[in-house]
Amino acid sequence: MTTPPRIALIHALKHSIAPIEAAFATAWPEARLMNLLDDSLSADLARDGALTEAMTERFLALGDYAAATAADGILFTCSAFGPCIEAVARAHASMPVLKPNEAMIERAVTMGERIGLLSSFPPTLASMPPEFPTSVQIVPKLAEGALAALDRGDRATHDRLIAEASRDLRDCDVIALAQFSIAATAPLVAEATGRPVVTTPDSAVDKLMRLLKAKA
Repeated sequence: MTTPPRIALIHALKHSIAPIEAAFATAWPEARLMNLLDDSLSADLARDGALTEAMTERFLALGDYAAATAADGILFTCSAFGPCIEAVARAHASMPVLKPNEAMIERAVTMGERIGLLSSFPPTLASMPPEFPTSVQIVPKLAEGALAALDRGDRATHDRLIAEASRDLRDCDVIALAQFSIAATAPLVAEATGRPVVTTPDSAVDKLMRLLKAKA
């Protein structure tokens, strides 16, 4: 019997852990998961306002650590650090290293040309749109105050603010939820907008599973 693959999950927000574990439990329960959390990454990015060389070095160190644990693949779960994650992918080209959003982006662009991008973390709305192909139009929307509500443990307010913000995206073909931490609101956003909704965890697990099974 082959040993199930070990997947290193690297997080910059503690709220990302539960949604990705839930997505694996549903789609790929056999995978062995390892969580690495450094929530100072998101705090420092919010403080600095830009990705720095020092931040990239921290990501490379996290990637090296994950590889040293004999991980078969690495999935980053915070969508505001694309260039840092790309550096890790280059350093560990022998294994799948996924940005949290790449699989969702691949799915979203098959569903329409006008894509609403909903986020609760402002840096994500700066870093993520360039990851989409230029053939689509991105309509970014920040759910003001939602992340602060989640940090206080007030999920009801968080979910309400996400749903309210999503109403501004009703003229889009599809709505992409930009973070793992808001994935659970997908049914609320679909109800508030009447539009199809794609999330990062489900798309990422599906892609990682396909890549590793192809390698096996």
